[in-house]
Amino acid sequence: MTTHNERIPVPFEPAQMWDLVMDVETYPKFIPWVQALRIIRQREEGGERHLAADMAVRYSMFRETFRSEVTANREAGTIDVKYVRGPLKDLSNTWRFEPTETGCVVEFGLTFSFKNKLMQAAASMFVDFGFKKMSGAFIEEAHRRYVPKGQ
Repeated sequence: MTTHNERIPVPFEPAQMWDLVMDVETYPKFIPWVQALRIIRQREEGGERHLAADMAVRYSMFRETFRSEVTANREAGTIDVKYVRGPLKDLSNTWRFEPTETGCVVEFGLTFSFKNKLMQAAASMFVDFGFKKMSGAFIEEAHRRYVPKGQ
């Protein structure tokens, strides 16, 4: 099993970053390797948004589709993602958006394991690179959508 955790300060409000991360249908436009994303179902319940989505990812010769279920609470600044099906044995990731005087800290946690040991070994070697590429894409998109706090 591979685990990765990051805390990244950004000059944007927690609600803005929450909205960006929850705008999953736009991921193919700005996140590397995401080729397509389709929401299967969604509902609101008790202040939480629930959705299930299929995401097609392509990297080099690999192309896989993952289904995940998302539980998100905008007021609490949380997003929890659970793996449903695809090439992995398991996957979970969490997003937390903590307010600061200059914006917020985005806390991201990821845990995953592949069914295929060769793919697990390859993925473990590139998780830091992949996360930096993905987090960079979110931050760049935030700069396109929003004015940084204090400007």
